Amino acid sequence: MRRIPSVLALLTVLVCLLCPAEARAERLRDLVDAGGARENQLVGYGLVTGLSGTGDDITVPFTSQSVLSMLRRLGVQVDSQQIRLRNVAAVIVTAQMPAFAKQGTKVDITVGSIGNAKSLAGGMLVQTVLKGADQKTYAVAQGNLVLGGIDARGASGSSLKQGTLTAGRISEGAIVEREIEANIVDGGALRLELRTPGFTVASRIAEAVNQKFPGSASALDGGVVKVKVPAGYEMKPVELMAALEELEVTVIRRARVVINERTGTIVAGGDVRLAPAAVVHGNLTIVVKEAAVASQPLAPFGAGSTAVLQRSDVKVEEPKKDVTYMRESPTLADVATALGALGLSPRDLTGVLQALRAAQVLEAELVVQ
Repeated sequence: MRRIPSVLALLTVLVCLLCPAEARAERLRDLVDAGGARENQLVGYGLVTGLSGTGDDITVPFTSQSVLSMLRRLGVQVDSQQIRLRNVAAVIVTAQMPAFAKQGTKVDITVGSIGNAKSLAGGMLVQTVLKGADQKTYAVAQGNLVLGGIDARGASGSSLKQGTLTAGRISEGAIVEREIEANIVDGGALRLELRTPGFTVASRIAEAVNQKFPGSASALDGGVVKVKVPAGYEMKPVELMAALEELEVTVIRRARVVINERTGTIVAGGDVRLAPAAVVHGNLTIVVKEAAVASQPLAPFGAGSTAVLQRSDVKVEEPKKDVTYMRESPTLADVATALGALGLSPRDLTGVLQALRAAQVLEAELVVQ
């Protein structure tokens, strides 16, 4: 059985790329958002037209009803029995409205089929109203779709399909029509909301702000730092936020090992540690061989005919594995060396990591995707 190359080299490269020896200071703008300024989700229902016979059929009632309603709004009187689809598809349109978006700001939208359309390739989204959670209209969307897949068919019936053809995007396909008020100053103070909450980072952010503006910052919890507006900035919240964003804070990365079982990818980062442990990992291999053999009649010149039979040879192999002692590894580089010494494939190493975490030997959060 062919082995996947050892993950020692992979983990060593990840150590060099992802985990520098010293903690790195980051700008405050990369760690926090201003409270009161946030994105808002928008959603709408619309129609995509111009499809080449790949849209919804007559078994999707809401598509035909939507087409009929749209035509009547445009002044076209059509009998519902005359509507034939296949070039039209009903879709859901979503968008993220950024903070401080003004009227006329353009945002990207995502379009997805909700009927039985086979493909939205070549389609055009008809003007669609996008609403927020309060059912108010905030943007209007329209434009030509760009899909992330292909669908090719030959005259002989052969075909090639790759990616998703029933969902796509329109870059800057929506125009903001209603603004959302954002007030970052409340009660004479700013709220700095951490993107990744943590008590240590919140405390360090408050310390960095106090060095710039003494006595103005305090950490309310692991996710929010409150900053009182200093003297001279009462009417200048934008200038205050710009000054805060330039501050540098030394962050702490959480010890985490991410495993993607589908691709066999393992990424480790942060302060990952390994306690002493004894590991034995055995592989059970089952080999099935099929061979064709000829069966001849027993008596020469007798009745019967030669037949071809299948003979199966099944073997079970369970190689003997030695117990590997893994010493305590205080750094990620030591962890990579210890795990690489096992000589396991990424898929086998996934099971070992899960067992080490269950035994409370691996001091890191384990995330399996």
